[in-house]
Amino acid sequence: MRSVFWFMGLLVTLASCQSCDSKEEVHQEIQEEIGAEEGTPTGIVEETTDPTYVLPEIDLNHWKVTLPIGRDGRPIEVEPPEILAYATNETLKPFMYNDSIAGALVFHTYPGATTPNSSRSRTELREQMEPGSNSVNWTFSQGGRLKGRLEMEAISQDLDKDYHRTIIMQIHGRLTNAQRDLIGQKDNNAPPMLKIYWQDGKVRVKTKVLKNPNVSDTEILHTDAWTDDDGFNFNEEVGFNPFSLEVLIAEGRMEVILNDSEAVVYEDDNIKKWGIFENYFKAGNYLQTSDDGAYATVKFYELEVSH
Repeated sequence: MRSVFWFMGLLVTLASCQSCDSKEEVHQEIQEEIGAEEGTPTGIVEETTDPTYVLPEIDLNHWKVTLPIGRDGRPIEVEPPEILAYATNETLKPFMYNDSIAGALVFHTYPGATTPNSSRSRTELREQMEPGSNSVNWTFSQGGRLKGRLEMEAISQDLDKDYHRTIIMQIHGRLTNAQRDLIGQKDNNAPPMLKIYWQDGKVRVKTKVLKNPNVSDTEILHTDAWTDDDGFNFNEEVGFNPFSLEVLIAEGRMEVILNDSEAVVYEDDNIKKWGIFENYFKAGNYLQTSDDGAYATVKFYELEVSH
């Protein structure tokens, strides 16, 4: 019976977090309920044969995570193999933990430490084709597939009572070392070709387009050669319910599919010319606000990547 009462208590806590005034309240209440049973440390699931406990089957061997807390002026990152022990990692537990009732991996974030090329914070996975290395990536000619089943658990509202938004999946560009040196850039950063948002209960897609279609092979490498497109909103409202997203990449082509029913395809000259860049997938919770007290909590039930 104790698992039944624990589960009911967790539901009450999660519901109450919708109106929490601060990120600390959200994190503290959720984490205290996860570790509420006597003898069970916070964020660690007690071994049991009770069928109500389900762990997410997500392979983290090829992902690192960036957190909204920092050290030495930079966000903390946890790579393989350390990320595999996230349930017992004291640094990770407040931000990346199991919902063992739903069978989901939870990503919680709030405004905090930011990466050098961003003003926003995140609890977000970054693909590493070679575990522990950012140097091995893929091109559109090599192709790729990213598929996830996820759910917005909770997200804060602004002063106008509109929900904040968060990025749940990305394709980010990367310069090779030779390209970086050619344009005299200090790092390997290139623009993100794809950003997928949870926004007002819907899924919104943003991509990059060239400011000048006749740009040279060198000028195209600069971030400021690209700008955002107008964006695309899927018709279906996902709200706070589980939904699936799939991203399919091939040479000169990018497709995003929602719930196996709606799709948007990009195969214009912008996508074809994007083939000059290396890329990597990202997934998680990249909150798009710096408002005081803002937060977001996203659950991933499934996450698969292949090339």
